[in-house]
Amino acid sequence: MNGAHTKLTDFSRSAFTAVCCDDVMTPDDGNLLVVEDELFLRKAVAASLRFLGFEVTAAENGADALRLARSRPFDLLILDVMLPDIDGFEIVRRLRGDGNQVPVIFLTAKDTQDDKVTGLTIGGDDYMTKPFELEELVARVRTVLRRSRPAAPEPALSFADLTLDQETYEVRRGGRLIELSPTEFRLLRYFMLNPGRVLTRAQLLSQVWGYDFGGSSTVVSTYVTYLRRKLASDGPNLIHTQRAVGFSLRLPRPGEEASPGEVTPPGQVGADKPESSANQTDQRRRPGRPGRKPGELR
Repeated sequence: MNGAHTKLTDFSRSAFTAVCCDDVMTPDDGNLLVVEDELFLRKAVAASLRFLGFEVTAAENGADALRLARSRPFDLLILDVMLPDIDGFEIVRRLRGDGNQVPVIFLTAKDTQDDKVTGLTIGGDDYMTKPFELEELVARVRTVLRRSRPAAPEPALSFADLTLDQETYEVRRGGRLIELSPTEFRLLRYFMLNPGRVLTRAQLLSQVWGYDFGGSSTVVSTYVTYLRRKLASDGPNLIHTQRAVGFSLRLPRPGEEASPGEVTPPGQVGADKPESSANQTDQRRRPGRPGRKPGELR
């Protein structure tokens, strides 16, 4: 191991304490699983996190990681993607298939946008590219743990006929229960905390995912589409696109049609597109003689 993949070769406990612990009044807590095949990196990360007060279990391959994650409850996995047997993405897919929603921070030497999007989309909570600074890893561990742990109970949020209960993690529209994934729930919660406000993709990446990975909007747009479709099945569209800016939670304005990519439920403004398109086609075929609706006077 020559240290080419990490910046931890000059690790020292005194320097680490000065950088990471000046603002820490109480020890950190949490049961972490560190999975990394590079011996030096695995030992350095595990020792550093233990020094801060975390309980740390270490594994060097995917098989051990799966066995441990399935047999013991962990608060967070710090998971290398490029393992010698089962890669980190596949480990998370299998855990999510088991119903295990343990938070995950991916570590990898691969720095491609596709890998980052894949890691976050399959259920990862953060993604760090090697080499990395130890204090940045600690900050991200704390952020993910803080975000994943139950917060103090707050009143249920409501907007129009939509309600979000932060204690039971239930979302209802018009009284009907809507099933959301954890990410969709966090996304909707942030919209409901900021009704009427246009939220940029960068803001959503930061507040919902906790990490801006190069300003990509792919994951944000994908999850907004998922959420919009689920909510729009029971009423007018509530999540609107502000072109070239972001998205907002608000009631539709009179006569407003859905933005590109928005779903408009039957019976709402902008529905019956096939009929509208047919009328437009008919008008193009007979210029100067616009189509009339039955009983309409011109």
